[in-house]
Amino acid sequence: MDGLLAAFDEQMRMRAPADPPDGVTYEYDGPVLRVDYLSRGFIGTPRDIGVRGTELDRLIARQRDFFAARGKAVEWKTYGHDLPLDLTDRLRAAGFVPEDRETLLIGLAAELAAEPTPPDGVVLRQVSTDADIRRIAAMESAVWDEDWSRLADELIARIGATPDEIVVMAAEADGEVVSAAWVDFHPGTEFAGLWGGSTLPKWRGRGVYRALVAARAALAVARGVKFLQVDASDDSAPILRRLGFHAVSTTTPYVWSPPRS
Repeated sequence: MDGLLAAFDEQMRMRAPADPPDGVTYEYDGPVLRVDYLSRGFIGTPRDIGVRGTELDRLIARQRDFFAARGKAVEWKTYGHDLPLDLTDRLRAAGFVPEDRETLLIGLAAELAAEPTPPDGVVLRQVSTDADIRRIAAMESAVWDEDWSRLADELIARIGATPDEIVVMAAEADGEVVSAAWVDFHPGTEFAGLWGGSTLPKWRGRGVYRALVAARAALAVARGVKFLQVDASDDSAPILRRLGFHAVSTTTPYVWSPPRS
């Protein structure tokens, strides 16, 4: 597992795509990667940021202030094995608030790929049209009881900019989207990332999520991908570990949000 984590840290922590979607910018600010998405910001880092004390405080404040000037929230992605050890304390002091901790899972794509077997009445299909992506966002909004239309905007932009680097899959029953997930491919690395997987309550526990994992793993193997990575919730992590994923660390987003007027 140490080897899996080392590979992830080396290949995935500071990646900037060659062709980002319109309106999305990637830039390096010293040791961090700053991403300005359509709806919010994101900060990625190496395992060891390499600065300490007041210099780290200034780096954190600079990222916060960059997005504050744009009226956007920003997520600083942290991992349980990051250095320095007081990074999260300093993020809190700068006004960043931790969200739910997730488990960083990595699996071998070849061991996870299988013929998907969704429950009776459910069909899996790859989708890419704006209409289908907005149906997925509507399903997510129903699951989480909040507006997820921004997800549709971001997925549509990514599909338009780099169609070979993302595949979105929908699980449908009687024409209704009951679950959806996508796989991100990262050229130049051995990794693909599995994301999504939200499922309407009445369809949970029936194998829809497992079928989506198997289908996406098969797509990854077909492209020569070696590793699959997931940031898993407490609900998903046990399922994924039973399927063959390994827990290698934890990950917690620290989010700063603009003050409400």
